Amino acid sequence: MEKKINIYQVDAFTDQPFNGNPAGVTFGDDLTPLEMQSIAKEMNLAETAFLSNSDKADYNLRWFTPAMEVELCGHATIASLHFLKENNLISNGQEITFDTLSGILRCKFENNRYFMQIPIYTMEEFTGCKEEIFDSLGIERNDVDDKFPVVLVENGYLYIKIQSLKALHNLKPDYKKLYKLNEPGKQCIAVYTLETVDKISFAHSRFFAPFYGIDEDPVTGSMNGPLLPVLIYSGILQNNAEEYSYVFEQGDVLGRKGRVGVSFNKNKNELFISGNAVTILKGEMAFPHSGEFL
Repeated sequence: MEKKINIYQVDAFTDQPFNGNPAGVTFGDDLTPLEMQSIAKEMNLAETAFLSNSDKADYNLRWFTPAMEVELCGHATIASLHFLKENNLISNGQEITFDTLSGILRCKFENNRYFMQIPIYTMEEFTGCKEEIFDSLGIERNDVDDKFPVVLVENGYLYIKIQSLKALHNLKPDYKKLYKLNEPGKQCIAVYTLETVDKISFAHSRFFAPFYGIDEDPVTGSMNGPLLPVLIYSGILQNNAEEYSYVFEQGDVLGRKGRVGVSFNKNKNELFISGNAVTILKGEMAFPHSGEFL
């Protein structure tokens, strides 16, 4: 017996097609986890998002890479909000909630921009072996900004500051070596600099996650959100403001320019990312029940 779903491909963190980060989005009420994983593998995008009914929030939301389910994905959530707007299921100014593996996340659509809450993580200075990480990324040692710590975030993301945008573009990552760095705290690595392409932006980054089947992600909401608290922790931003709001850049080196708004309210302890999105593909996928394939 055949199943059919309507599925979108949405470019997130951009208002221009073929930029930002593409994600698949569909309704997943009638799909098994095996089918979701197979659909994500077929879409072959960094993540595919599956929306379904929830008794805890407005929707349940799950994210799958081509290799596995993940606990949090920013760009596919922004894409999901756009998908709901395209299907007239969310209106301007409306807040909605998603029940996810990272808890209940508050989101909203306002003035053609999508907002997503990001969990607040603990962090610490990384004291493990940095040299093997630098070697795997192809970082020249003198390009690392030693004035600031390499920061390990609770979600397993590692943040490395380097001196310049040129050095960031010149990275030569060895994805096989990066894949082998799959101990806790080494699965995903962000490399960032305060040199930017646009004057209004504050930081520019690249993000590597081969352990999750993503060699380099074009524009990563789940990395750009915590980057702001990382900057505060590192002393790059002064820890004396009530609210912070910045634009971070990613994707330019891959030809997929993306821009992520990040805001942090210290009094409320709330972190949000925001961005635009554009639909580039609408289609129907047909496949047998999960018991009949794989």
